[in-house]
Amino acid sequence: MSRPGVLSDRQAAILRVIQDWITEHGEAPTDREIGARVGLASTGWVVYQLVRLEARGLLSRTGHRWRSCRLCG
Repeated sequence: MSRPGVLSDRQAAILRVIQDWITEHGEAPTDREIGARVGLASTGWVVYQLVRLEARGLLSRTGHRWRSCRLCG
């Protein structure tokens, strides 16, 4: 079980991908693009991790799509 407040390696990688993608492209990546960069074929697993990061206040989104997400803090 993970400790509260500590990101898993996968979650840290996802946050790095989002930050790098926004820097390169000016908008957030899709869940498929994130999965391709971190080595996850299942978009469901990517979305699960994104929801967990959103619940922790590390991301926010303005719609239902992850392309609208922004990093917080």
